[in-house]
Order: sequence, then structure tokens, then C-alpha cells
Amino acid sequence: MSATAPRTHFFANGLRRALSSRIAATLAYPHGVDRYLEQFAPTFSLNEVRAEVAAIRHQTDDSVTISLRPNGNWQGFRAGQYVRLTVEIDGVRRTRCYSPANSVHATDGLIELTAKAHGGGFVSKFLKQRLSVGTTVGLSQAEGSFALPETRPARVLLISGGSGITPVMAMLRTLTDEGHSGPITFLHYSNAAKDLIYAAELAEIAAKFPNVQLLRGYAEPHQGGELEGLFCRAHLNAVPDFADAESFLCGPPGMMKAVQKLWADEGLTAQLHLEHFSAAAPVVADNANAEGEVRFVRSERLAKNSGATLLDQAESLGLKPESGCRMGICHACTCRKASGRVRDTRTGEISDAGEADIQICVSVPVGTVTLDI
Repeated sequence: MSATAPRTHFFANGLRRALSSRIAATLAYPHGVDRYLEQFAPTFSLNEVRAEVAAIRHQTDDSVTISLRPNGNWQGFRAGQYVRLTVEIDGVRRTRCYSPANSVHATDGLIELTAKAHGGGFVSKFLKQRLSVGTTVGLSQAEGSFALPETRPARVLLISGGSGITPVMAMLRTLTDEGHSGPITFLHYSNAAKDLIYAAELAEIAAKFPNVQLLRGYAEPHQGGELEGLFCRAHLNAVPDFADAESFLCGPPGMMKAVQKLWADEGLTAQLHLEHFSAAAPVVADNANAEGEVRFVRSERLAKNSGATLLDQAESLGLKPESGCRMGICHACTCRKASGRVRDTRTGEISDAGEADIQICVSVPVGTVTLDI
């Protein structure tokens, strides 16, 4: 450390204390200190995690990989967890969930996120087509219980499909960085070889580490993978000791359902850890049977209940409540229900009529509902 480093660190801490003071907050009212300082240092924040886009690359035709340089508020993550990424698109802040794919031991200080720009992916298409290096984005701290345990399992099986590769890629990179000596099987499914994200790196890791077994399954025939077709029991013949492994699963719903059923049939459910990053079945507005009204008290707006989710109904009135994943994972859309009952689209469960915090992206009103929006 240079002689000037302690003085620089002392100055930075002193400046942060001054900016966090009540006097600074009073002078910056009503916008807050962050809103003024971001004009000069966009990633600076007293409390929020912000990051600068440091690099962008495209590993496949329909994906984008983004390297982010977070500010000092970032507290790190456990391999497998996710973050909520917030970007501004045409003046509206949009939030989506993505799993860091880098090793927790990466020394460059960057966070790597990879997204597939599928047809209905409004934010993912923005990331692929319009995001530029140097842009400032918002981040949450890492969240989620899907993660490598602190005591690493002796035998690890990683199973993924499509863009579900990112959290298990973080696990693989972390384990190899740690010199994990136990057997690791990486089982991944995609439509064709050209769709496999991290293809070159996976091949390199498998060649370098004798304890890593790479199994690539392709839905299309003659793709050169170790497996062909969709996940099935026969594929596990290539992993004869899967019953001894702690298994980590992330992918599209059909694949995950098939894996879960097989593990349940084998009595191994406790050894299967999974992450869902796909939306619940879409809710079709039941205009014929929907009853009551939806009341948005803060906005002083009122609408006849259309039978759609509360988020969709709010947006149809021109309201812009904060939202993120639109599938009930990130909780960005949580708001206060003042009265009325709602049905959870994921479980069918109907709430009681009292006050409660609800996720409006997965809640459909049952009769008249009043929201603090």
C-alpha cells in the first residue's frame, strides 16, 4: 500500500460521513444527496448498489453477457444467488432478476450477468440491442437460498437448461477456483450446439479438471453432444452415482418438472435444490365472471375489475407501479392491500379481506380490492 493510500481512505470515509449527515440531508431535501451527486458520479450512492457497464459481449445469437463494476455498497454473493437489475428504458425504470455467473473468487471486481433475449423479453431485448458500455444501472444485494452450501458437498451434480445455466455456471467456476477435488457433473440442455452459452469455457474446464464431467444434451439431432433429446431417465446412465450427489437444478419448467419427478420417484427430493426463473402460467382475464372494482387510493383512480392481475390492471390505467420479474420472485411489485381478497395465480390460494402486503404481479382481485397505489 502506498503512503498516500491511508490518507485517501481516511478522506473518503470522512466525505461519506459528511454526506450522510443530517445537515447534508436537509440541504438536499427533497431529492436527497444521491440525486445531486449522481450528476457528477453516476454510480455513487450512500446506500444503493449501482454499477457501471464495463463490457458487453454476445456468446450466442440470442444472448448478451454484461460485465458490471459495482460501487462500494455491493456486499458480494454466494454462487447460485440472483440480483435484481434495474435499467431505465424510455424514461421508465424496469427491474428483472438475473443470476451472476462469475466465480465468487473473481479478482477483477466485476459481476457477470447473462440474459437470453427471447421473443417476449422486453428488458432482455433492451440489454442485447440498446445497452451500452458506460451506462449506470441499479442492483439489489444478492438474494435467494439457491446457493452452494458453505460446506461444499463431496459430490456435485449441476443440471441446467437454456439461460438457467448462469447460477450453476457460478457454482462450477467457484468450485474449480477453490480446487474442489470431488466429482462434479455439469449436465446442460439446449436446442442446438449454437445455443449453448459458455460453450468454449465449459469445454476448457472439462479438459483442464479431470474431476469435471461435461454432459451436453441437445434437442436437435446430430449436434455432437454427449446426449441427444430431452432429459429422461436414460440420460442418467451417464451419471451412475447421481444418487450420491447434492444436485442443483435451474432451467425451463418442463425440464425441471421431469427432473423433480425422477428425484421424487427415487426418494432423493432432499438432495435436489432448485431455482425457478420462469413465469407462472399466464392469467387470462375473465371478463365474464370478474366482479367488483379495483381502487387505487393514492392515485385516486378507479376501474371495473377486468379479471387480469392487479399489475396489469394498474398499467391499463396508465399507472406505473414498480415491478420486476412479473412472476412473483423478486418482490419489487409488493404493495399494501387495504381491503378485499386476491387470488395468487401460482397457487390458487385466496387471501383474507384484511390489510396485507401482496405481490400485484401474481395477484388477481376477487371482487372489489383497494390498493395503496
